[in-house]
Amino acid sequence: MLRMETAHNKLTPIMALNLAAPHTWPAAIMPTLIAISAASNVCTLSISMCCTLLAIVILMQSAVNTFNDYYDYVKGTDSEDDNVDESDAVLVYNDIDPKEALRLAVGMLVVAFILGIYAVVRAGFVPLVIALVGALFVVLYSAGKSPISYLPLGEAVSGIVMGGLIPLAVYQVITNVLDFRMLFIAIPTIIGVGLIMLTNNTCDIERDIPANRKTLPVLLGREAARKLYHVLLVVWVFDIIVNVAVCYTAGLIIVPFMLLASYPIVRALWMNPLTPERRLQAMPQALSVNVVLGAFYAASILAAAPVSLVL
Repeated sequence: MLRMETAHNKLTPIMALNLAAPHTWPAAIMPTLIAISAASNVCTLSISMCCTLLAIVILMQSAVNTFNDYYDYVKGTDSEDDNVDESDAVLVYNDIDPKEALRLAVGMLVVAFILGIYAVVRAGFVPLVIALVGALFVVLYSAGKSPISYLPLGEAVSGIVMGGLIPLAVYQVITNVLDFRMLFIAIPTIIGVGLIMLTNNTCDIERDIPANRKTLPVLLGREAARKLYHVLLVVWVFDIIVNVAVCYTAGLIIVPFMLLASYPIVRALWMNPLTPERRLQAMPQALSVNVVLGAFYAASILAAAPVSLVL
C-alpha cells in the first residue's frame, strides 16, 4: 500500500526572509562595523571588500537563524504558545516542508563561502580558517543530540563567535594583519551579542525546562539571570568608554552622545522582567541597544581615524 505524503505550502521569498530574521542581523553587522572602523585607523578602506564582508556575515547569521528554526521545529520545541510573532516562527505557523528550510540554510552558507573566496584571495587562508571555525559552531549550535543551544554555553559561544571572531577575521582581511588585540576592542560586541542570547533564554525559561534545555538562565533562575544581565549591561557600556579612552582618544567626543542616545533603551531593557509575556518587547530592546551602542562605538573609533576609501 502506497504511503500518501502530506502536501506542503511552498517556501515563499517572504517566508525565506523571515527565516533569515533580519531583525537579528545587528548581531553580525555591528561587530563587522567595529572591525571596519578599527581597520580605518591603519589602512585605506576598500568599499567593495567592506560590502562583501558585510554580505558574508549577514548570510552566516541568516543561516544560524534558519538552522535554529529548523532544529527547534523538528524537535518539537517551538509551538504557537511560545509568545513569538508569526514572522519569527515560520515553520510553526506555515505548513512548509522543514527540509526546505534546511536547504535554505545550507544554501546561505554555500553563498557565504563563495563570497569568501574574494576575501581569501585578498588576505590569504587565515580568514578561511576563522570562517570554518565559525561555521562549525553554527552547525553545533543547533544540530546533534546535545546542541550548544541546549547547554549553558550558548551566550558565551554566540558572543565569542559572532562578537569576537567576526571582528578578528574582518580586521585581518582588510589590513592583512592578524592582530589579536582586536579581541580586546571587540569585548563590547562579545557582551552585546551574548546579551541577545541571554535575553532570549531568560524569557524562555518556562519553555526550555520541559524541552530539557539546560541553558544558563534555566540553571541560574530568572532573578539570578537578571542580576547577571544588569552587571553585563554596566560592563558593556563601561568597556566601550574605556576602550575609546585608551585606544581611540579622539573619539571621546562621541561618548556623551552615546550615553544620551542609549539611556532610554538601556533603561527600558534594565526594567524588563524578561518573562515570557514580555519576550516580544525584550528582544527588540536588546537588539536596539546593540544597534545604538555599536553604532556610536564604531563612530567613536572612526573619529580617531583619517578615513580614506577606494573601490
